Amino acid sequence: MTNSRIRLEAAALALAIVTLVCAAPVIAQTFPAKPITMIVPWPAGGSTDTHMRKFSDIASKYLGQQIVVENRPGGGGTLGPGTMAQTAKPDGYTLSQLPMGAFRIPHMQKVAWDPIRDYTYIIGVTGYTFGVVVRSDSPFKSFRELIDYAKANPGRMNYGSTGTGTSPHLLMEEVALKTGVKFLHVPFKGNAELTQSLMGGHIMAQSDASGWGRFVDAGTFRLLVTFGSERTKRWPTVPTAKELGLGIVSNSPYGIVGPKGMDAGVVRVLHDGFKKAIEDPEHLKMLDQLDQVLWYQSSEDYAKFARETFAQDRALIERLGLLAK
Repeated sequence: MTNSRIRLEAAALALAIVTLVCAAPVIAQTFPAKPITMIVPWPAGGSTDTHMRKFSDIASKYLGQQIVVENRPGGGGTLGPGTMAQTAKPDGYTLSQLPMGAFRIPHMQKVAWDPIRDYTYIIGVTGYTFGVVVRSDSPFKSFRELIDYAKANPGRMNYGSTGTGTSPHLLMEEVALKTGVKFLHVPFKGNAELTQSLMGGHIMAQSDASGWGRFVDAGTFRLLVTFGSERTKRWPTVPTAKELGLGIVSNSPYGIVGPKGMDAGVVRVLHDGFKKAIEDPEHLKMLDQLDQVLWYQSSEDYAKFARETFAQDRALIERLGLLAK
């Protein structure tokens, strides 16, 4: 190869690098130029769907484009983000809410995506209030009574959750492990059909986030226990699992992710718009209504949280005897 040919190829390479470097700010400056799709991996009507619709609506005014919510339930909340990771372009126009199940289900069964390598972590948003409810005509007046019944009737005490591997499921598995009881787990796709099943008397109890709140307030359901570090402001007479000596605390925080390989400038635009939405008084009011906690995480902190949680939750899954063989 001649010296002139080498110089020409070097010049072409340098020009390509400069073009890529200069293009990144331009992409960020023009983004977003069209509506954004926000995948909510749960059915419409549940607490996550309610929160994400309001959050997306608020964030739309800060980003200058409509955010369109698309429900893709299934797989314990992992079907939607999992499909996005495999099929969506990393252009910032397809995003997803990411539940904690994404860090657990890969330890329980084979999945076609990796929770660390296949997502761009944008921002952490909030965490749930979890609890166990029964119908108001249930004979169980306390969580202790429910556990005592389960002890006396192994496998007959059934409860529903939002899916295998979700936090509401694993919390009850932890309760079973610590108390030596055997529950019968009935998985559902989301809060709406789970709530309908409890109302219809098809299950005895519901382990879920605070989508049951309005039914508790209306006297339709009875809240037996919550799983936060302290009692809730909304239901201060209801004990925590920690108070009952179970030593279980969880709020299962979640945030927003995109496909891997997103432009850093686009991620920054999304993060900054979403952060303004998180701090918006309307959003804070919504969190209060759902009894959810604020959980802001920067893009870097959220990615770090994902790596640490994925590693830690393997031990949890193994302890519960749910690790894939």
